[in-house]
Amino acid sequence: MVLLGREGSRPLSSLAAPLENRRNHAERTERGKVRQTQNEVCPVLIRQADDIRPYEITPKSLYLGRRELMTGGIAAAALAMAPGDPAWATALEARKGPFSTDEPQTRRADVLSYNNFYEFGSGKDDPAANAASLTTAPWSVEIGGLVAKPATYALEDLLKPATLEERIYRLRCVEGWSMVIPWIGFPLADLISRVEPLGSAKYVTFETLVRPDEMPGQRGLFQPLDWPYREGLRLDEAKHPLTILAVGMYGETLPNQNGAPLRLVVPWKYGFKSIKSIVRIAFVEAQPKTTWEEMASHEYGFYSNVNPEVDHPRWSQATERRIGEGSGLLAKRRPTLMFNGYGDEVAGLYAGMDLRANY
Repeated sequence: MVLLGREGSRPLSSLAAPLENRRNHAERTERGKVRQTQNEVCPVLIRQADDIRPYEITPKSLYLGRRELMTGGIAAAALAMAPGDPAWATALEARKGPFSTDEPQTRRADVLSYNNFYEFGSGKDDPAANAASLTTAPWSVEIGGLVAKPATYALEDLLKPATLEERIYRLRCVEGWSMVIPWIGFPLADLISRVEPLGSAKYVTFETLVRPDEMPGQRGLFQPLDWPYREGLRLDEAKHPLTILAVGMYGETLPNQNGAPLRLVVPWKYGFKSIKSIVRIAFVEAQPKTTWEEMASHEYGFYSNVNPEVDHPRWSQATERRIGEGSGLLAKRRPTLMFNGYGDEVAGLYAGMDLRANY
């Protein structure tokens, strides 16, 4: 894995160890500006002025509030980012991976500004508005349960052996809208092989961070969900080559509102299965209860495979609206594909199953 910075391509290990000696040193001038000192390493994505669009300009107040985090250093490929602001992104080098669609990609601005992340609020624009408060460095992931090698990994250690790939996947939300996103990540199967699941492990569970002081959606007396947000996969689903752990998109590290610094991507399932900001992974024997399944089991099942033949109790799943292709009455609708178009790859996982009963 390689980060791209002002000194060219650098291996991840050169940034991760010793990180303390490679931090970006800054001195404040009398006018309040920042200048770089010697022996610095500052992996950033630099764009020319004419490449920066108006909506990507960081408000001064947001910049001042995040500057100290940036000068404190970067944990591997993760960087705490202001929502929608490429100035805080770290470019990632990734090889072209398999399974990518050639459909037109959704505009990055739309992916940044329209999503569900209830930890930051229930509105589609709440994550972009509120996610700047989240600190993603340092970050660690606890892996345990029925494995031979349980461990708590710092993110940089989790990523050291990983070869990053770009996977351009369709994303289908259970609400009836869709996107096409160029993710950057690595197969979850690679991590699974490292921790060596026991023969009794049949499922994999995931949990999102709980940090109310930085996640306003987790504050207050009445909560929309029971935290932490929990998801799960059958072990064979988790090991499928399509399933990845993502650390970036659009050639850069993940923005906070899109699940930084580490999220799951399972493209043949509805989007809520692709859990964000993961801090815990466990291997278990019994099928786990997931957050939305516990909240409304008659609407959201454990499998949640994209299926145009099984409607949500409150709306049809036969068609979808691709974000960026009109809105309101002018929005275009397209047929939803079985397994979100990945049936050739994954249908065999469910051979003989009643997909209406196992929704």
